[in-house]
Amino acid sequence: MRKKIVAGNWKMHKNAEETEDLLNDLIDKLPNDVEAQIIVAPTFVNLASAVDHLEFTNIAVAAQNMHQTEAGAFTGEISADMLKSIGVNTVIIGHSERRAYFNETDAILANKVSTALKHDMVVIFCFGEELKDRQDNQHFNVVENQLRDGLFHIENKDWELIVLAYEPVWAIGTGETASPEQAQEMHEFIRETVRKRYGNTIAEDVSILYGGSVKPENAGEIFSKPDVDGGLIGGAALKAEDFSKIVSAI
Repeated sequence: MRKKIVAGNWKMHKNAEETEDLLNDLIDKLPNDVEAQIIVAPTFVNLASAVDHLEFTNIAVAAQNMHQTEAGAFTGEISADMLKSIGVNTVIIGHSERRAYFNETDAILANKVSTALKHDMVVIFCFGEELKDRQDNQHFNVVENQLRDGLFHIENKDWELIVLAYEPVWAIGTGETASPEQAQEMHEFIRETVRKRYGNTIAEDVSILYGGSVKPENAGEIFSKPDVDGGLIGGAALKAEDFSKIVSAI
């Protein structure tokens, strides 16, 4: 049975003091009786302190990225082993901003996925179409290709460590709005795409998160859709009150 998950991607926000303040606010405000798994992804420099701070809570910590190689002359990069050594067992791979701003290709992402799985890390694998893809009616093709080229090299047993996160890039900061019905339509397509490649059990067990500007006002309706298993939250994750309301909506 697939998990309900709400993950907050903090991106390049919050210094050390601000991180501690937000974590304290989350501990105070997040519901204790929610069945969903709660994850936060602070910046690299605050990951270790976040792990320590959240040790006795129901909130897990994820990294926003990692390098695909084990070690080497890659100035500024972070390896899977480094993350594991500080207690981080989950990593976001393939976020739309990594694809767009840092030229991460499907081939690079496929290597990152393989490295993370080798280290028994949970992978939140992100993918999604841009505005032009949606306007050209190519959104299903784009999503299918991203899944195939970035993820479908893994073995059946690896899926217990995979969480999918669909990001409609066209609906983030563009003035366009993705409806709950559009989210469900794509999530259903994603699940069917996984089903065709890996079978019914894996397709039904994998959690698919929605990452298209989820807010307290729309979270309940989006999460009510049968193939939406939670959300990968951006801006709203930086406010404890908003994030708590989104978690409660699951």
